[in-house]
Amino acid sequence: MTLHPMIAALRKHKAGVVLIALQIALTLAIVCNAVFIIGQRVQRVNRPTGLDESNLMLVTQQWVGAPSGDQPGDVDKLDSLQQADLAALRNMPDVASVVPINSLPLLNSSWNGSAALKPGTDLRGGNARTTYYFGDEHMLKTLGVKLVAGRAFTAADVQHRGFRDQGEPPIAIVTQALADKLFPQGAVGKVMYLDGSGTPTTIIGVVQRLQVPGTGSWTNGFVWNATLEPVRLNANFSRYAIRTKPGRLQAVMKAVTPVLYGVNPMRVLDDDSVKSFADIRAEAYRADVGMAVLMGVVCLILIGVTAAGIVGLTSFWVGQRHRQIGVRRALGARKVDILHYFQTENLLIAGIGAVIGVLLAIGLNLWLMHHYEMDRLPVLYVIAGVAAVLVLGQAAVFAPARRASNVPPVVATRSV
Repeated sequence: MTLHPMIAALRKHKAGVVLIALQIALTLAIVCNAVFIIGQRVQRVNRPTGLDESNLMLVTQQWVGAPSGDQPGDVDKLDSLQQADLAALRNMPDVASVVPINSLPLLNSSWNGSAALKPGTDLRGGNARTTYYFGDEHMLKTLGVKLVAGRAFTAADVQHRGFRDQGEPPIAIVTQALADKLFPQGAVGKVMYLDGSGTPTTIIGVVQRLQVPGTGSWTNGFVWNATLEPVRLNANFSRYAIRTKPGRLQAVMKAVTPVLYGVNPMRVLDDDSVKSFADIRAEAYRADVGMAVLMGVVCLILIGVTAAGIVGLTSFWVGQRHRQIGVRRALGARKVDILHYFQTENLLIAGIGAVIGVLLAIGLNLWLMHHYEMDRLPVLYVIAGVAAVLVLGQAAVFAPARRASNVPPVVATRSV
């Protein structure tokens, strides 16, 4: 089979060839980038937080008429309110552990800063960005994070201060990612300086992993860099992370509101104040899941339209070449020769479209990188996309090509 007659035949149908080639090119460009975006979203949604997420919940509440924290003695009064809540929650029969905490991974409410090796330096000094989690000696147990070096906080380590008060803790626990960045040879016992302060903070422990609360792309550079401080923050609102006994999460979620109102009815607690961590995860990644689903639907539609276009055009050509096919069959062409002819013809068109599509895919990716901070499209995605559109073309052309191969020679020759 020579290509010259095939190319000559395609020249007679330039409009159809151009349309199908462009359709394949656009499909390749869009699908490659869409699949890459889907892969990124799936990776984000499935990345571990470092928490033991089962049987974990969060309560967010606000006292009514509580001290503002600006007057002398206000912080101690607020701490007394918080301690009363903690005692009541820890006495619940289905509760395993409770910690007052400022945030949780995926909550999109964060307190961020920097960790430096020298006093008085910040991020401009080439040091690490970090997020802060404040809690007491029950923090590691409640969150379920894994301590890989050093020790956990004790009750003697815990301080309390106002929400707006400044100060750096004498000790802290850091994640493995932050420890490796600051002290590759081992972080326990080493000193760091937080937020450009001149006050040293000694690292007493390292946990394996703890994700930052933010889920936006701005956190990509420090997503695992967390610092845990033994501090109870006092304000007119508070958050409590609660670990329940296995299988008792729903029971505790229903019972926690009456318990807190029993301690102090002067507070605000609504339906959105009590959330399981599964709800927090689902809410944090709702946009990512929606984007992945939307991109998946777009890909399926594009692939379907492209396949339908190839089938329709090839069927049209088979109808137009009915007599030519019959003549070739009468001259000795086998069914498989006719089948291969149309498959090879489609492969030429799909190959032209794939070349154009590669250029469009790279161009679209560069545009997305410039305007939406998207990562560079890996070459593997482009190669896989080219292979996919070629296979799609061959699959789509098979049915009309097979019909062409079944044209009886005698029927075709009678019409000559």
